Amino acid sequence: MARDFYDVLGVPRDATEGDLKKAYRKLAMQYHPDRNNGDRTAEERFKEVTEAYEVLRDADKRARYDRYGTAGLSGPSAGWHHFDLSEALSVFMRDFGGMGGFDGIFGGGERARRARQRGQDVQIVLRLTLAEVAKGVTRKVKLKTIDTCQRCKGRGTADGSTPERCGTCGGSGEVRRATQSFFGQFVSVVPCPGCGGEGTVIRKPCPDCRGEGRVRVDKTVEVEVPGGISSNNYLTLRGQGAVGPRGGPRGDLLVGIEVEDDPRFERSGDDVIYELLISFSQAALGGAFAVPTPEGEAAEVQVRAGMQSGSVITLRGKGLPSVSHGRRGDLHVRLHVWTPTELSPEQEELFRRLASLEGKPPQTDGSARRLWDRMKEALG
Repeated sequence: MARDFYDVLGVPRDATEGDLKKAYRKLAMQYHPDRNNGDRTAEERFKEVTEAYEVLRDADKRARYDRYGTAGLSGPSAGWHHFDLSEALSVFMRDFGGMGGFDGIFGGGERARRARQRGQDVQIVLRLTLAEVAKGVTRKVKLKTIDTCQRCKGRGTADGSTPERCGTCGGSGEVRRATQSFFGQFVSVVPCPGCGGEGTVIRKPCPDCRGEGRVRVDKTVEVEVPGGISSNNYLTLRGQGAVGPRGGPRGDLLVGIEVEDDPRFERSGDDVIYELLISFSQAALGGAFAVPTPEGEAAEVQVRAGMQSGSVITLRGKGLPSVSHGRRGDLHVRLHVWTPTELSPEQEELFRRLASLEGKPPQTDGSARRLWDRMKEALG
């Protein structure tokens, strides 16, 4: 599960915008890929601190995160998603790129090459039952992806050969182009057409991957799904996507979540609603009844004698876990008095005797209906 964004940046929950920017700059400088020779762990930390900073610096996103966690940032209208390396670098340069000499410190050409070589993200859909959502689950999923070529170990070269420095750019991966206009001469820096911005060329490619350093494979990945997740959310497994060409960084695995409907329950956030059918006599006399829970185990509910159809009994903590905090939702049991459609002669005789004894029913004041409406409104 993703770490708390405040913990990622090492700031308190009441941190000011200045505190956030200061903490982010320190961590981003520490974990910047060009200061760590492309170390994968440093790169992941760089993306993580940038992602946390980008959410907390925005007042609206921060408010949603404080209330709901990352679940409050999901959906197409939320304006947030997990970053890849190129996006994280763009945020870093946006806020700190004007400090002067950054390209010289970090090496703009090398950074650009790494960003271009990143592998693609892989997207899958994981379908879950409500019982799995109630407990959380670890699933093994098979996917088709692109992985490192085992023959050349990702280098892309045939056995015994090595890449050669590009003669066009001299190994920099960039070339400068000068154009003349009415306002004078303009110089632009573009990726080298000879090597595609990599700085090297392969004369003898690997026969298995044809110089790409990667091949298509079937792969099994474990996906740990936290309890309480809902449909239309997704999980990001960093570095589990396709590998980039010739040892480039991996993309991410994006796992979309679909929760199957459970006909026994109606879900409302972390709460669930169950309708309990009881007979006339059970409603009048009361008693203990077993009701299902989302986790699969039965729970006991006590129906008081004389409870009316539409009354609601709440079992605290018997709902679904929350993805943003440790509390569980509630199970709301709504009573519904079942009316038999066919009566045996003996039952009909008993009901006629009861009708002569029970008298005129009281006038309803609509309190049960109002109680149910208030509960649904509170649940959202």
